[in-house]
Amino acid sequence: MSTLLAMSVWFSATVVVAGLEAEWSLGSGGAALLTIAVQVGFVVGALGSAALGLADAVPARTLMRLGALGAAGSNALLLLANGLGAALPLRLLTGLFLAAYYPVALKEVATWSRRGRGTALGLMIAALTLGSALPHLVAALADTGAGPGWRGVIAATSVLGAAGGLLLLAVHGEGPCPFPRGPVSLGAGFRSLRHRDVLLADLGYVGHMWELYAMWAGVGTFLLTLPTVAGRPAPATLAAYLAFGCIGIGAAGCLVGGLVGDRWGRPRAALLSLVCSGGAALVLAATYDMVPLGVVVALCAWWGFWVIADSAQFSAMVTEHAPAGSVGGALSVQLALGFLTTTLTLWLVPVLVERASWHVALVVLAAGPAVGAGAMLAAERRRRSRLLSPDSRAPA
Repeated sequence: MSTLLAMSVWFSATVVVAGLEAEWSLGSGGAALLTIAVQVGFVVGALGSAALGLADAVPARTLMRLGALGAAGSNALLLLANGLGAALPLRLLTGLFLAAYYPVALKEVATWSRRGRGTALGLMIAALTLGSALPHLVAALADTGAGPGWRGVIAATSVLGAAGGLLLLAVHGEGPCPFPRGPVSLGAGFRSLRHRDVLLADLGYVGHMWELYAMWAGVGTFLLTLPTVAGRPAPATLAAYLAFGCIGIGAAGCLVGGLVGDRWGRPRAALLSLVCSGGAALVLAATYDMVPLGVVVALCAWWGFWVIADSAQFSAMVTEHAPAGSVGGALSVQLALGFLTTTLTLWLVPVLVERASWHVALVVLAAGPAVGAGAMLAAERRRRSRLLSPDSRAPA
């Protein structure tokens, strides 16, 4: 629940970008920067945490509370901003504080299980998925008269984010499978990349993230361009509700991905998700302007289900293969690499849509899952080799 609430600030500005464009006279580039700034802040925060080893040296819930409350406060200060120049540093700070929450939360959840770790992390990332979708629901309610426009969305998500941080006050003690706490160490997380399984997990995660946040950030705009029964673009409120559903259904995908990962192994589960999500992007690219709205929405929901279903498996692979005293740092490095990748596609997709079409943008997004699938095929070969080796004790 804490993760669901804390992550509601991530896309708070993205879902109200139409209101901000009108009030602040933003162009498409400025609107994209509002989302990219959060990603850049997260990367800076995650790299800083990895370089100093903070995620392995500082008590988890202390960092998580700081991250959630700091992100909520930075988000709330948008209410005082009067343009892009004031908003961008605040969005950067939001991402920076979220980097103190998310990697540590993954490590904390991993302490509660070993054999069912994929399912446990899947549940946690399901909460992140719903939290990321939550601003769309808040925006839809605001558009129907339940809130005062974009300021209501920012205020509501700030309150939700702060509640996520305060909720951690009720959590006590680590799980039964804690990781050793390491000292503050320069570069321990980066040294985990010497382990081939960690490197493959990170490469798979990069391919996954190439697609994920561009889909989450763009699906509302994509749906808004589709014709309804009257042949006109979908109303903003309808598009917001549909976007909430297409992103939120990924919570169920996370649970399915976790169960499959615990049964089949992490690489095979991730490979399944990457093939399904990349395939959905390609089918949408080929058909979205030739089939009824209901079919397109169903395809987007299928895409949203699988696009996040593999995320927990990459994190689980790192917790299982990184050196025990640097798991938090290794997770921070993985997340930093992935979120750095998102800054490229979050900028690239609007450019491709404006200069070419959604057809081209969707095909480009499918390239990420293709790269990730290659990494997971290599990881699966290593996993099978270990299973066939009588001397291996590495987890599946």
